[in-house]
Formats: sequence, structure tokens, C-alpha cells
Amino acid sequence: MALSSLIESVLGPDLPIAVRGYDGSVLGPPDAPATLVLRSRNALRRIVTAPGELGFARAYVSGDLDVEGDIYAALRLRDRLPDIRLTMGQLIAAAREVGLRSLRPLAPPPEEARLHGRRHSVARDRAAVSHHYDVSNDFYRLILGPSLTYSCAVFTSDDTTLEEAQANKYELVARKLGLRAGMRLLDVGCGWGGMVLHAAEHHGVRAVGVTVADRQVDLASKRAADAGLADRVEVRNQDYRLIEDGPFDAVSSIGMFEHVGEAHLAEYFRHLFELLAPGGRLLNHGISRPPGESSRFSRNSFIDHYVFPDGELHEVGRVVSIMQEAGFEVRHVESLREHYAKTLRHWVSNLEDHWDEAVELVGLARARVWRLYMAASALNFEANRSQIHQVLGVKPAGVRSQMPLRPDWELDR
Repeated sequence: MALSSLIESVLGPDLPIAVRGYDGSVLGPPDAPATLVLRSRNALRRIVTAPGELGFARAYVSGDLDVEGDIYAALRLRDRLPDIRLTMGQLIAAAREVGLRSLRPLAPPPEEARLHGRRHSVARDRAAVSHHYDVSNDFYRLILGPSLTYSCAVFTSDDTTLEEAQANKYELVARKLGLRAGMRLLDVGCGWGGMVLHAAEHHGVRAVGVTVADRQVDLASKRAADAGLADRVEVRNQDYRLIEDGPFDAVSSIGMFEHVGEAHLAEYFRHLFELLAPGGRLLNHGISRPPGESSRFSRNSFIDHYVFPDGELHEVGRVVSIMQEAGFEVRHVESLREHYAKTLRHWVSNLEDHWDEAVELVGLARARVWRLYMAASALNFEANRSQIHQVLGVKPAGVRSQMPLRPDWELDR
């Protein structure tokens, strides 16, 4: 079977994008928005010797397979080929194409995560976080923009800029928490300090941010000092499980929840409950999954190997139940699914607009990882394959919740 015939048997006829093989063969429309390029036989070798999407991911990260043009158009092939598995006949044809003696797997790209120890132990979680976040602060600034905010923004219109939308998100969280001057705020997974800086500057709180990513601690502390907020903002290199200096009047957790495993959800919410003063509020902002799916990423998934090793997504109904079992009264749940799709598209544009600089900072392979994962994530949120929710809970003070009769945190429109 010729290479072109093999590709057509896998992807089907009437391709919406073009495919160009290392042998010069071309399939698909001449005016296609994207071209999938197989640069060498090693692309097939990786696909054949690794199950599911992992082989395709390794081929792309290594550069054996490339995408020219619109990354979103190329990734929509997933709708045509959701399982990404070759039939026995296709495997045999691919094996013949690369040579039966070449079926030994190639070494995975070095960007692939290698974690050791007990899953979601303090040490292993620190290693997983370091794999993703301790890359380059300059690289993240290039993608995220000046706010250095690595979580879903909140858009009030299609004209809202990314910086405005991230400020909107922090203000929405602050209002949901009822922040006032003199309060003590804990921000779990504080990243580069966006929430603690916003809360201290605009709401007069004393803020503690914790993260286990070394480079985030250094830069967040510097940002607080540069803003003249060092007397009100403390950034610690600390796992949330080791925080013991409550009580806090409010707790925010924004974009960190994905690193808390299913087996640790009850422990997570119980500890945050213990750290809160009576009447204090928790705002948990995290990516979630539709019902009926596993909380863990597949062992053969691209995202588990290259992006968020050990990451887990939790169904929002289960999150609400576990929060209430921990003692919280859940008062409000809000989906921001469409907002995260827009946020991710902004980040992809920033990366593509500064591609050469990004490659210089972190290397071509890692830049490819971020382009692939952010673009795929945008499509997943748009298709409701991924979700994101803010869940607001309060630690009751007797029978009084100390919550407003009606939500008073809507952003001005």
C-alpha cells in the first residue's frame, strides 16, 4: 500500500485539510486551511509503536510530523478520527512502509514527563508542577501577557482585551469572596501572584500566596515588591497541605484544582475548611469534566505525558458534594466554559505571533507542546468536552451564612 493510500485509509476521503508525505505525495484540497506534513518515516514509526494519540503527539513534538497553517483546522480531524487507532490492516501497511526491522520504538522526546514515587505525594506533586511551570518566566510572559495570569479570564464582550478580561476575573473572585480592607486572604496555587496583587492593591487585604513552583515564587515576590505591596503580600514556596497558620477570612484557589487527585479531594476541602474563620468564603475555580468520564487523563494521552502529568479533572456535581461533606455551604456555581475557549485562543495567538522568540526561550519541541495543547484545549472547551466552574462555599457561623440575600458580585457591563 502506497503512503498516500495508507493516509487516505486512516483519515478517510474528502479530507478537509491537506496532507503531504515525505515521498512527495499530496492529498486534500489545494486551498486547504492547514497541511499535515509527514517529514520522515519516523513519523509513521512513532504512530505505529505507540498506542492512541501518544504516537501522533510524539511525532509532532519531535518534528517528524508537522502542521502548517491553521492549527485549529488540523486538530478538527479529531472529530473525524476520535479514537486515533489503526486497524490491523493499517498497522501492517505502515509496518511495511517503514520497514519491518524498524518497528522498535524510538526514544520519546526528552520533553516527556518522567515522574517517580507515590501518585499525589507532596514530593511527586512538586515534581509534576515543576515539569509544567518551571520552564521560563519570560516564555510564560510572552504567552500570557503582562498580567502573567495562567487561568481562565472573564470577558464582558467580544471587544474585551485579554488584560481586561484577566482583571475582570480577579475582580469577580474578589467580589464573590466579599473582600474588604484588613481581611486576610489565602490564595492556593498563586502562580505569579496575580490574585494576591489584585486583592492587596484594590481591596486592601493582607494576602498570602502559596505555590510549589520555584520560579513562580521568585517572580511573584519581586512583583509584589515592585508594586510597593511587600508589606501586604507574602508569597511562599509551600504545599497547601502544609499550611498551618490560619485562620484566613477568605481562600481562593484559581487554576490549581487540576493538580488535586480524586483520592485527595476530601482532604483538600477539609483542610481549606479548617483554615477558614467562621463566615469565611472559599472560591474554587477549576477545570472540570462532563459526567460519566474518568477523572484521570488516559495513560496514553498527550496531556498526561507532556503537559499536566498526574492531572485530574473532577465533575462539578461531585465537587459540590465533597465541599458540603467537608462542612461548606455551597452558595453559587458558575460555568465559564466559553470564556476559557476565548482565553486559550488569545494565548495561542500570542505564541504564534512571537514564535521565534518562544523557540529561542524554550526550544522548538517545547514550543510545539504548548501550541498543540492550548489549541486542542480551546476546541475541547468549545465542544463541551472540557468545562470549568467557579464554586463558592462559605464556612457557616452558626446558622448564619453572612452571605448577601442576592449575589452582589456581577461585573459592570
